Amino acid sequence: MTQHMIEAGKPATKLKSEALQVLFERGLVHQCTDLEALDAKLSAGPVTAYAGFDATASSLHVGHLMPLMSMRWLQKLGHKPIMVLGGGTSQVGDPSFRNEARPMLEQRQIAANIAGIRRSVERLIDLSPEGGALIVDNADWLTEFKFLEFLRDFGPHFTVNRMMTFDSVRSRLDNQMPLTVLEFCYMMLQAVDFLELSRRHDCTLQVGGSDQWGNIVNGVELGRKGDGRQLFGLTVPLITTANGAKMGKTAAGAVWLHPEHLSPFAFWQFWRNTADADVPRFLRLFTELPIREVERLSMLEGIERNEAKKILATQVTAIVHGAEAARHALEQGDTLFSESWEEAEPTHRLASLRLATGMGLLDLLTELGFATSNSDARRLVEGGGVRLNGSVIQDPRRTLAIGDLAAGERLSLAVGRRKKALVAFE
Repeated sequence: MTQHMIEAGKPATKLKSEALQVLFERGLVHQCTDLEALDAKLSAGPVTAYAGFDATASSLHVGHLMPLMSMRWLQKLGHKPIMVLGGGTSQVGDPSFRNEARPMLEQRQIAANIAGIRRSVERLIDLSPEGGALIVDNADWLTEFKFLEFLRDFGPHFTVNRMMTFDSVRSRLDNQMPLTVLEFCYMMLQAVDFLELSRRHDCTLQVGGSDQWGNIVNGVELGRKGDGRQLFGLTVPLITTANGAKMGKTAAGAVWLHPEHLSPFAFWQFWRNTADADVPRFLRLFTELPIREVERLSMLEGIERNEAKKILATQVTAIVHGAEAARHALEQGDTLFSESWEEAEPTHRLASLRLATGMGLLDLLTELGFATSNSDARRLVEGGGVRLNGSVIQDPRRTLAIGDLAAGERLSLAVGRRKKALVAFE
């Protein structure tokens, strides 16, 4: 099997398929198991591809947008996406590049997480009969296997020697961290997912993050050894920001796609606060703007770069939360950062009782995600970076009271020039 590592996001040969041309152009390709053969297959007609998401939380986060955007483009270009929700594999836990085992989840929690993830996926992928996409749960087949039957049918196709060569396994062992048999078997389960999907739905392509490369290769090889099928794997790059931080992490934690975990405005504000150096790349990766428009926006500098950031934020928010939510977030942001911020709608709502009992400024900064901890919030306040209702506050012992409310039972809190919240107390 030929394996390709894509250097600098450019294929070594000229591509025939529009799908791969677009994915490369947008920066969505990192590795491919057989680039030339996949290119030929995609150019010959519609291909069924899948991306899988384990139900470890009740929402996906922005790190998942890379495979999701790849699947959106494939669907737009006439191919069929299958979104696999890991009701089965979530019972085991993916060990890929983790220092310890994932906590075991109860069936009820897994079911609740799948319901939350499904709502996000339904926004990003067209599940109408015309769109042809499917959402499936790998518990449908993984829970049907009997242990001895599973070992007999699939065990001969895997060698421990081969599995030990994958970075996801080796990194754990190199750090002298335990790797349980349960976790070790995860990569077998994911490989069986690919084989089952190829049998049930003629699926021939798996798309995943670069940390899934070993698992994806296992599936490709299982298809060849088990059924003589030609399957393909394609990974998207791991995205870091210009300062080297992992994409999608904030002071408050992950940037969630589900509005119950993170409001559409907070999501919009995350993208609006993108560093200047990241704007051109993020416009390519996370929007569907034509490349010429992406290039035009990428050339903007100075104050004009802020307009590019607004467009980035609004475009991504529209994809994840819908056009109306994106428009509302843009209007809310424009008002919130204007001199008439009192007219903006609240970004957060808290109980009035918390003011009556004396809510600390540091606690509020942490709760809003402007600081990672009270000590971090203290440093922001003492450094003069915090404004309450437009006035700089430098006393970290400051508590909030009814008298701090303005503009209809709410207050404005800002950190620096790029982070601002309008908190209503009800």
